[in-house]
Amino acid sequence: MGASTRLDAVELALYESLFASCAEEMGVTLMRTAHSPNIKERLDHSCAVFDRHGALVAQAAHIPVHLGSMPGAVEAALALGPFDPGDVVILNDPYAGGTHLPDITLVSPVFLGAVGGAGPSRRGRRSRSRRAAPDFFVASRAHHADVGGSAPGSMPIAREVYEEGLRIPPVFLNRGGRMVDDVMRLVLANVRTPGERRADLAAQLGAHATGEARLRDLAGRSGGALALARAARALQDLAERRVRSGLATLPRGVFRFEDALDDDGIGEAPVRIAVALTLSRKGARVDFTGSSPQTRGPVNAVLAVTRAATYYVVRCVLGELPVNAGAFRPIEIVAPAGTVVNPLPPAAVGAGNVETSQRIVDVVLGAFSRALPGRIPAASSGTMNNLLIGGADPRTGRPFAYYETLAGGHGAGPGWDGESALQAHMTNTRNTPVEGLEHGYPLRVIETRIRRGSGGRGRWRGGDGVVRALELLAPARVTVISERRRRGPYGLAGGEGGAPGINRVRAGRGAPERKLPGKVMLDLPEGAEIAIESPGGGGFGRKRSGR
Repeated sequence: MGASTRLDAVELALYESLFASCAEEMGVTLMRTAHSPNIKERLDHSCAVFDRHGALVAQAAHIPVHLGSMPGAVEAALALGPFDPGDVVILNDPYAGGTHLPDITLVSPVFLGAVGGAGPSRRGRRSRSRRAAPDFFVASRAHHADVGGSAPGSMPIAREVYEEGLRIPPVFLNRGGRMVDDVMRLVLANVRTPGERRADLAAQLGAHATGEARLRDLAGRSGGALALARAARALQDLAERRVRSGLATLPRGVFRFEDALDDDGIGEAPVRIAVALTLSRKGARVDFTGSSPQTRGPVNAVLAVTRAATYYVVRCVLGELPVNAGAFRPIEIVAPAGTVVNPLPPAAVGAGNVETSQRIVDVVLGAFSRALPGRIPAASSGTMNNLLIGGADPRTGRPFAYYETLAGGHGAGPGWDGESALQAHMTNTRNTPVEGLEHGYPLRVIETRIRRGSGGRGRWRGGDGVVRALELLAPARVTVISERRRRGPYGLAGGEGGAPGINRVRAGRGAPERKLPGKVMLDLPEGAEIAIESPGGGGFGRKRSGR
């Protein structure tokens, strides 16, 4: 492809798929080689390809909250440059490119050089005086089941980020293809499950090797690194044009909506999320001014998470389009510093990534429902229903840390009922299979079923949530981070809201059952039982007789 060659629509479509397939294959490598059930079974990981400037080129269809926030991590990693082949940056600091501490991101430069030229085996031997810039970057983000902190799973009811686990600023994990042993030892010394963490980090490194190999293959078929870079820029420009074109078809004006989190896990006051959506010929402005100040508890969402949730909603509204840095250019986000949607350190943020992100989606979708009445679905479950359990496994004598997010009901829309028992919006994970859960942890699954009747009624009914009940086979510390326990997801167009979720615990067989708050941390004995009933989705439209 020559310098002056313009790509036609067919070529752009092919490159879009080829770049995305690089990220998808990275994800397959990561899933197949990871050790922890959270990554291997639940697929709580994401992969993406970036250009030499750190702008997103393509992503796999993984976790929305990871992918929309990963550009910040790559930007933070680039500050460590210049780079050599075989370098890898590791980070998880929410205030330096991360989201919350369990999400560990790796970023690697990709040097393509001459087609068929030397690969990463050169281990960075090129002269530093002749150091070339990378042609691309590949990145992966995986939720590690434990990174230390005051509770197993590293999502405690914290007041400061320091309580939530090991905080890793952007540092090199590999230099020139060789691991920086001091960094790895420091990480492993601060987690409860060092063997599992080492194996999962190795899986991420393997995913990066796959991404580099696929980009090298693609460059070889495309005429070299420069031609491939031009294709990436053309895709980003195409995405910008398509988003601007899509936004131009929407009604112009300012559309407001607000909703609230139940609480911050420490106080009982609701936490307000407010938005003013401005649609104009220039694009979309999404202003969160008026949202609550940052909280004492861990529901604060760093700016990268707020951006991810907002971009996700715009994509949902506009439909299929290339997802890369160009798609974000027409979207302006205003999130005042010191608020729950853009906190200042050392605010705790563990639940902001998983819970506040969901409420941001609900609020931005609600604003679009004012602009497009009759087109936007009712609210889905609005929570990831996070369940974390950790202690000592009596089978091995070693610590264990179980983490899972549980599905809920989807909101109904104009012409369809909501789906039941599915993850919604900012999470895109599976459940942990019963066999994998019971094999990997000292836990027994009592029941897993659909929570019938929990979806909101309406002309179209909201989807139902789920019930998941576990018995502890060893004493453990249990953390629940959940939402929509005081008020269910909203309905639209006269539809009723979905049923709020319920958390229950029994200290042992024969002990009385009691209801738990939405966010709680407690120590339970062997034989205790804990059950999570997730919310149903909201209904849509006024119910007709006989339905």
